[in-house]
Amino acid sequence: MVLEGNPEVGSPRTSDLQHPENQGSCVLSSPSEDTQPGQEPIKYGELIVLGYNGCLASGDKGRRRSRLALSRRPHANGVKPDVMHHISTPLVSKALSNRGQHSISYTLSRSHSVIVEYTHDSDTDMFQIGRSTENMIDFVVTDTSPGGGAAEGPSAQSTISRYACRILCDRRPPYTTRIYAAGFDASSNIFLGERAAKWRTPDGLMDGLTTNGVLVMHPAGGFSEDSAPGVWREISVCGNVYTLRDSRSAQQRGKLVENESNVLQDGSLIDLCGATLLWRTPAGLLRAPTLKQLEAQRQEANAARPQCPVGLSTLAFPSPARGRTAPDKQQPWVYVRCGHVHGYHGWGCRRERGRQERECPLCRLVGPYVPLWLGQEAGLCLDPGPPSHAFAPCGHVCSEKTARYWAQTPLPHGTHAFHAACPFCGAWLTGEHGCVRLIFQGPLD
Repeated sequence: MVLEGNPEVGSPRTSDLQHPENQGSCVLSSPSEDTQPGQEPIKYGELIVLGYNGCLASGDKGRRRSRLALSRRPHANGVKPDVMHHISTPLVSKALSNRGQHSISYTLSRSHSVIVEYTHDSDTDMFQIGRSTENMIDFVVTDTSPGGGAAEGPSAQSTISRYACRILCDRRPPYTTRIYAAGFDASSNIFLGERAAKWRTPDGLMDGLTTNGVLVMHPAGGFSEDSAPGVWREISVCGNVYTLRDSRSAQQRGKLVENESNVLQDGSLIDLCGATLLWRTPAGLLRAPTLKQLEAQRQEANAARPQCPVGLSTLAFPSPARGRTAPDKQQPWVYVRCGHVHGYHGWGCRRERGRQERECPLCRLVGPYVPLWLGQEAGLCLDPGPPSHAFAPCGHVCSEKTARYWAQTPLPHGTHAFHAACPFCGAWLTGEHGCVRLIFQGPLD
């Protein structure tokens, strides 16, 4: 075995660890040694899974939830690269048998592997995300099917890695947060097999990509009213940024993007090939509407007593406490091609186009006719503007800025495709704009 001590490998850009007493933490907000009694722990940010509108269908439980806050741990659990070994395969199992030693193994051939050992980093906290329910995974994420909800059933084969990625947060201001592909398994190891994309960097170190990859998109202009979608990139195991591969699992990597980094920004999207997560910073969340504000907007909309222009019945958005079950009798419905809001009625069906295709009695446009639901995941909203627009064809309602941003944001799907989708339910958007301005009829008295 050849041992190479390389001080450059210890660069803080490359990694993370798991402290035994912190494993499996779900709230991830225990007071740290720097937190004074009675003070809230420092929060690094929050991860929100797109497509669940504030809560998993089966309820948020433990580490399986639609939203998770990452806060400073009682004790640092980060790791950073230490030394690199060139070894022959028979020695691999022996070299990786120490569960307390974090390492990344790069299999180059049947007779040659490179193992990079990691050492404890007292300046960072690590959080791991993946499909596995093992204790080293802090945030358990399952596949989200287009149209909302988790892909369930024995035939639903997940494309999310058991150990998808890891996030490293600096414990000191400005609390910089970085993302890396792949997470450490129960043996504290990451394995990149012979068929995985991997390479030696110009400075003699190793790097690689996971099978389906971890993609990141940073919004242009931050996550605010002036935001615009950025460019999707792929993040390597060592946190470097690359252009996308020809297909999601191709063995040939993209080109290195030297002027971009793996630092997460407010509004950064993380795609794990089956689920997409939104990163919100504490400062960004202060600009987002609160649940109390969303409820006040609902009550204000209902207080305006909108009416069905044909049936003349008064419409009202149901309380979110009811959940999204069958539409309420007063539920507003919309023709998503024109935006005219009505109460439910049974006429105007076009048999040749299916049961949801209706002809608007006001403007005669034919298209989907769906109930309206308020978006309840406040962290997905760019601004606290009034609920004036609905996504097509699902009918989720939010502000104009929020609707237009998500309607022009392509989200990865499968190995090649990108589709704009409703952030509240995951339904693929249709129509020319993906959303429509709502036209309400006021009371006649």
